[in-house]
Amino acid sequence: MQVRDIMTENPACCSPETRLDEVARLMADNDCGEIPIVDEQGRPAGVVTDRDIACRAVARGLDPKRTTAREVMSDPVVTASLDDTLEEVCARMEEYQIRRVPVVDERGICCGMVSQADIARVASEHHTAELVRDISRPTTSGQQIRL
Repeated sequence: MQVRDIMTENPACCSPETRLDEVARLMADNDCGEIPIVDEQGRPAGVVTDRDIACRAVARGLDPKRTTAREVMSDPVVTASLDDTLEEVCARMEEYQIRRVPVVDERGICCGMVSQADIARVASEHHTAELVRDISRPTTSGQQIRL
């Protein structure tokens, strides 16, 4: 099975200059926890997660109406390609301890997202449990790896 078979197509994206309140609104409107941040050509430059907003902005007292995605986004962004296999995308998620991955086409343009939930819908219970365990493992410092 390939990424193209399980991904959510045409994800909501925004620019690095988008204000965080707008990013949060996109998350709410699209029922998602991560928004790819793309350049003028549509290539991923980073991602903003709901956790990025909470921990890197709100917890630090930054005003979401005055803070841009660029200021809190995780970068560099880890991506998957349309032709990656389910095993390859799972290995990448486990390696980087991430729960969602933007998908890029042959030109590097963001065209989809793969999440743990997408994988859980098609993978075995054992494989899904292994993915969740490996993504959630503590690092040696007790902190999650953050790009």
